[in-house]
Amino acid sequence: MSDRLYTASCLCGGVRIDLSAEPGAIDICHCSMCRKAQGSAFASNAPVDARAVSLVSGSELLASYASSPGHERVFCRKCGSPLFSRNARHPGVLRIRMGIVNEPVGARPHAHYHVESKANWWDINDDLPRRYAPNDDIPPGTE
Repeated sequence: MSDRLYTASCLCGGVRIDLSAEPGAIDICHCSMCRKAQGSAFASNAPVDARAVSLVSGSELLASYASSPGHERVFCRKCGSPLFSRNARHPGVLRIRMGIVNEPVGARPHAHYHVESKANWWDINDDLPRRYAPNDDIPPGTE
């Protein structure tokens, strides 16, 4: 696969994905749904054109959960690793969970989103812009 830029995989290695495009800017999402889905203080997500995402192995291990109308979170049913999400409002865009990407990427975090929902035990210690929903513009596929 000469078009492959990055590989990605779940914790157990059963799901393997190739990315043939550079991920977009990384969003740090602090909404309660992302925190619960990740089991962490935030989710690190980046948009990728769905046409640039190839499932190499593990289709039988994919499971999904509709966390809200039109928003599907895809994960490995064996190890539970969150993989990506899809939003019906932004067809053709997948939100890759950056923790599954195996190689260093050029993309960097560009903003914190849903800061009003952040975990009270987590301090944001950087100078990235902080976005508060619903008044701030949220980029396609972030929610």
